[in-house]
Amino acid sequence: MATVGRGPRSNPRDLTRISDRVSFVYLERCTVHRDANAITAEDAEGVTHIPSATIGALLLGPGTRVTHQAMSVLGECGASVVWVGEHGVRYYAAGRALSRSSALAEAQAERWANRRTRLEVARGMYRLRFPDEDPSGLSRQELLGHEGRRVKDCYAAESARTGVPWRGRRYVPGDFSSGDDVNQAITAAGQCMYGIAHAVVAALGLSPSLGFVHSGHELSFVLDVADLYKTEIGIPVAFDVAAQDEEDVGARTRRALRDRINEAGLLNRCVQDIKNLLGVTPDAEAAPLGADADVVTLRTDRDENVSAGRNYAEGEVIW
Repeated sequence: MATVGRGPRSNPRDLTRISDRVSFVYLERCTVHRDANAITAEDAEGVTHIPSATIGALLLGPGTRVTHQAMSVLGECGASVVWVGEHGVRYYAAGRALSRSSALAEAQAERWANRRTRLEVARGMYRLRFPDEDPSGLSRQELLGHEGRRVKDCYAAESARTGVPWRGRRYVPGDFSSGDDVNQAITAAGQCMYGIAHAVVAALGLSPSLGFVHSGHELSFVLDVADLYKTEIGIPVAFDVAAQDEEDVGARTRRALRDRINEAGLLNRCVQDIKNLLGVTPDAEAAPLGADADVVTLRTDRDENVSAGRNYAEGEVIW
């Protein structure tokens, strides 16, 4: 049986930085395959080629099939793949990290493991969302209360701005159509934002589960990151779409959100916001997201790193 041609494996410097990628690509009712280092989407109208290294998140909707070769190249390029549908979000796959360094992951784990710094990062997230309010000194319970009030205020403000009636957040898991137009739009926007946030988290080599506000779920940190832009981008776009028309709310929300995210340069902001929250100095432009080569070291009792690949009993280089 013939196999699909493929190029050599990419190293980190060959790959497109996550901040420079298209936020997400949504496909439905097609077969996703591979042609060299691109993916193809084939449906009744023909074949469309999509450069895999430029995708942040690939959202696969109803009626899609994806081949092993397509998943292989998406994984090599650090793109995330999310199966989505009218009935909610299910995250099944992610590409490998674009960085070969563990610096960001270690910074996340260090801040998460300490109760004081974990609360400091949570306050920093609140400050990013609502820069007009200083959360210093607020407890976790107070943060949750303030956040709930601000989100309610956002819903009310967007309803007044667009003229769309708002009767509260209504979403039944597994029943997308049970909500009114604006609730369907908010759900669709949330699906896309979770996929984008997971794409950034995966590309940076961070743990999706070590959240600072959310906890106890495999995607806790993804939910933290997605919520940073809920009141600024997700909710306003959803109300705009609901105000325009009642037809095809989900698809129109995805298209409107994609345009808004790309206009705002959200992927670049998201990368920098995460680094700032974790206290990591942004990398220089000349060294994007880690070095070209894999660098492995060994940690000593003094918390210092020494070269790996040596036998320290005899001082012999073993590889």
